[in-house]
Amino acid sequence: QVQVMESGGGLVQAGGSLSLSCAASRNIFRINSMAWYRQAPGKQRNLVASISVVGSTNYADSVKGRFTISRDNAKNTMYLQMSSLKPEDTAVYYCNADYPRGRYWGQGTQVTVSS
Repeated sequence: QVQVMESGGGLVQAGGSLSLSCAASRNIFRINSMAWYRQAPGKQRNLVASISVVGSTNYADSVKGRFTISRDNAKNTMYLQMSSLKPEDTAVYYCNADYPRGRYWGQGTQVTVSS
């Protein structure tokens, strides 16, 4: 069983920056992909950004140019650097790790952007 844990959420003013981390309990070197999702109250969970095993990245249109996803294989950790935050970025952010034998979710971390 793989454990995935997010950290780094919090409260920030609009226009500010925040960095999230996602640590996996198992080596991510051969992982298929890792991704960040978010879910606002009353809405479905949506993909924010993903990064493949070879480092290819993909972003939701709403965060392009503002968010940057990255990974450190040596630390089994993925990151999401968020800047120019907007109130509509407020949500619970979830980490997803797609291993060859299964996908695993973290518990989520709250990001709140005040106007």
